[in-house]
Amino acid sequence: MPHITAVDKRKALCARLARIEGQLRGVQRLIESDAECDKIAQQLSAARKALDKSFFTMVGCVIEQGDLQGDEVAALLAKFA
Repeated sequence: MPHITAVDKRKALCARLARIEGQLRGVQRLIESDAECDKIAQQLSAARKALDKSFFTMVGCVIEQGDLQGDEVAALLAKFA
């Protein structure tokens, strides 16, 4: 399996994940403070979408680098997306 070789892209992906981590901590605080379920669900949905975007950004990096053939990319997406 290839790696993300571009340092700037790795840093950007890590920064995105740090923001998601903050979102999840916010969800934990909502749950601990007995917030309404719709507020919790909204934040969970946002975090899930952010994780999905991170995944597709990572796949895009691999495609851009040319490390995988089309069928390998398709297999990766079928397995994890």
